[in-house]
Amino acid sequence: MLRLLFSSALVTGILVGSCSDTNVSKNAIAYPKTRKGDSVDTYFGVKVADPYRWLEDDNSDSTKAWVTAENKVTFDYLSKIPYRDKIKQRLREIWNYEKTSAPYRKGKRYFYSRNNGVQNQSVLYYKDSLAGAEKQLLDPNTFSTDGTVSLSGWDVSQDGKYMAYSLSKAGSDWNEYYVLDISTGQKMSDHLEWVKFSGTGWKGNGFFYSRYDEPKGSQLTAKNDHQKLYFHTLGQDQKNDLLIHKDDAHPERSFSPQISDDQRWLVVYTSESTTGNGLMVKDLSKPNSPLITINDEHKDEYGVLDVRGTKMLVRTNKNAPRYRLIEIDLLNPQEANWKEIIPQREHPMESVILAGSKIVTKYLVDVKSQMIIFDSLGKQEKEIPIPTMSSVAELSGDRKDKFVFYSLSSFTAPPSIYKYDLTTGSNDLFSAPKIDFKSDDYETKQVFFASKDGTKVPMFITHKKGLKLDGTNPTFLFGYGGFGLHYGPEFRIDRAVFLEAGGVYAVANMRGGDEYGEEWHQAGTKCKKQNVFDDFIGAAEFLIKEKYTSSEKLAVQGRSNGGLLIGAVMTQRPELFKVCIPMVGVLDMLRYHRFTIGRYWSTDYGLSENKEEFDCLYKYSPLHNVKKVSYPATLVTTGDHDDRVVPAH
Repeated sequence: MLRLLFSSALVTGILVGSCSDTNVSKNAIAYPKTRKGDSVDTYFGVKVADPYRWLEDDNSDSTKAWVTAENKVTFDYLSKIPYRDKIKQRLREIWNYEKTSAPYRKGKRYFYSRNNGVQNQSVLYYKDSLAGAEKQLLDPNTFSTDGTVSLSGWDVSQDGKYMAYSLSKAGSDWNEYYVLDISTGQKMSDHLEWVKFSGTGWKGNGFFYSRYDEPKGSQLTAKNDHQKLYFHTLGQDQKNDLLIHKDDAHPERSFSPQISDDQRWLVVYTSESTTGNGLMVKDLSKPNSPLITINDEHKDEYGVLDVRGTKMLVRTNKNAPRYRLIEIDLLNPQEANWKEIIPQREHPMESVILAGSKIVTKYLVDVKSQMIIFDSLGKQEKEIPIPTMSSVAELSGDRKDKFVFYSLSSFTAPPSIYKYDLTTGSNDLFSAPKIDFKSDDYETKQVFFASKDGTKVPMFITHKKGLKLDGTNPTFLFGYGGFGLHYGPEFRIDRAVFLEAGGVYAVANMRGGDEYGEEWHQAGTKCKKQNVFDDFIGAAEFLIKEKYTSSEKLAVQGRSNGGLLIGAVMTQRPELFKVCIPMVGVLDMLRYHRFTIGRYWSTDYGLSENKEEFDCLYKYSPLHNVKKVSYPATLVTTGDHDDRVVPAH
């Protein structure tokens, strides 16, 4: 039977050695007994037993006792793996390199983060000019002695004088906000609670933000609704914050604020799910001006770059599944008056920034990055040259500067920061990490395989140069496939250790992501979700067919929506894999939406209250498709986790 073991165990250790080769597997594991209840639900005439419903109460003594017992089994087992300490030591050796983010400008200051390699969290720094002296701004490692309090977000005011930052305790999505006076380095008296999925929009001596009322019942499982938009004035108690907007007619709607560079316009994104957002604006130069709705359909994505006078630049996939850049005149905001600045192209427009007098865009070309510069009217000027098999993770610039910073990474090399001069075209290395890993010993290729219905699906494969394709290589296949997200070339320490041990690392880019725009995303949603599982199974079969590996040497992993992916493919094709690791997965597809923010996922999954969608969900829901068969070695991890995407801006 499939066993649920709760741990963040070392994935690499499971992959490099087969469990049957270690002493720990010679004795049968004595799992705790899990009692069964008698809960039964009826969906459209179908009776569905739910004997473990009692585990939904995360605060009950019986649930806590069950988790403790399961953890004991897990950690006892893992502690006996003989090569675990060796892998841990090698991870530490590689991990110990300096990591620096791309700088970005606020006022006259430049802000960035850096980790010396062994710190739990990166430290924030700033300079009064690029050539100025470095000053430490905030060290999140001092928040708690046990590392359970983390910096979850930060936003600097337009003039560079203040920073609002949010803290998360024990991995929770609930955040507490504080404010720092940057010049003095002192924390101010401001303290905001019950904030989740908000962000801030600075205006003068305060900022806009969104929060919920204090939850009734469990903070981890209670449903979150009736979020409200407030303005907080520095130095004031939270109870005095000014209510800006609420929407009792849509209690599940949430709000995210943004302020234009000239501080005149408040932009408010509204969300009802992980896909699509609404857009509203408010003229802050006019007292008591109303929030004007630009779009309230929540079917498409809108991301505002800035407002120039009354002309708002917006990246959107409205009538453009691969995105375009449009201009909306806020004096005449009707869609018929929208002006197209950069039309939709062959490849998805992944992101856009304004820098100097230019529009700098990042496109996604077969899951790899391409950067193109346009003038202010949308005329293409030139492309910023970057290596193939690379991804640009960070892109920053400012209207007052004539350059941009970007970070470039691959599967075999950690991110390096480059500075590109928009005037001269010089493309200079700004900072690069020194790491104890021989990147030149490895290679990455991209292949395209046919899924079950014939769709061509891309996959990256990384391994040591000179690899023999004899079907004996330990292989680690990773995937996500949902919510319009993708995994391109990125450097991961645990993958590096696996590669050094002779492993093959593969990343499949299934439908459900944004690899080829919104159409590719929609092809992996709701009753088309099986396409995602078929794509991943096709990736595994390709690796076996081409003799990279065999079923006896193949491990698969995914996180969150990717955890659902692994749960689905292992219950559909258990013989295909040796190891399965679904991490914080959505595994009960009939009830996921009843807890915390789970309802936001329904645009990708559908709802069990809908007859057609119930039939589809019930057919693949991992919890409801476990059978008495021989499953792969399986490690399931869980935690307080709300995987939600909010509009980027």
